[in-house]
Amino acid sequence: MPLNMDQDTKTNGSREHAFEKFSIDRPGKIIFVGHHLSTKTSFRCLIRSISLHGAELEVSPHLPVPNNFFLEILGIHDDIGCTVIRREEEKVTVGFNMLIDAEFLHHVIRLNFETSH
Repeated sequence: MPLNMDQDTKTNGSREHAFEKFSIDRPGKIIFVGHHLSTKTSFRCLIRSISLHGAELEVSPHLPVPNNFFLEILGIHDDIGCTVIRREEEKVTVGFNMLIDAEFLHHVIRLNFETSH
C-alpha cells in the first residue's frame, strides 16, 4: 500500500498558514466582559502580531488583564473574543475563541499596510 503524501502536505500547509503571524503594531482595545456581557470597562493595548488563531499584545505591566475579553482593533469595529494563553510582563499572548476569517485577517493586514505608508 503506497504512502499518500499529498494528503499530509495539504494538512500541514493549511496548519502552517493558520499559525503564520503577521506583524501589525496596531493600537487596539481590551474590552472587559462584565455582568450580563456588558462591555463598559476597557483599556488600550498595542497589537504586535496577529494570525488566524491569536495575537500578541503589549499592555502596561501594571494593568490586570482578564482571562477572557473582547479585542477591538483600531479602525475595525468588530470585537474578537479572546482567552489569555500566557502573560510575561507587558507581553500577552492570546488565543481567539474562534479562528478568525481569512478575509478579515487580510483586511486587517491591508489596513495596516495602507495606514503605514
